[in-house]
Amino acid sequence: MASYEFTVSVTTQYLEEQSDPDHSHYVFAYAITIKNTGLVAAQLISRHWVITDANNHVEEVRGLGVVGNQPLLQPGEQYEYTSGMSMATPQGSMTGEYFCVAEDGEQFAAKIPEFVLSLPRTLH
Repeated sequence: MASYEFTVSVTTQYLEEQSDPDHSHYVFAYAITIKNTGLVAAQLISRHWVITDANNHVEEVRGLGVVGNQPLLQPGEQYEYTSGMSMATPQGSMTGEYFCVAEDGEQFAAKIPEFVLSLPRTLH
């Protein structure tokens, strides 16, 4: 087991009531679970997202924390949050990383696996 490791999992949901397909406005929610699977307590400091829509338009987003928090996770602890985003196409994807600092000062990145944002029943 790595000393410094956060494992990230994601679920997504299309928010039909907030979307307006006639005006190319598609809204999605995503729920993130971050688990400290390492051996050392560590804090999530910042995030970097790479968002790609179906037209291959890429947007990068960087910022401190997640939903206003910079959670400190002991080994085995997890943090969950839900956020959302909108895009101009009915499909897209997101990936990125969280930048973290362990209690001993070691810095590391936690990869956010790529996930798909899609209207229900539009992908095979």
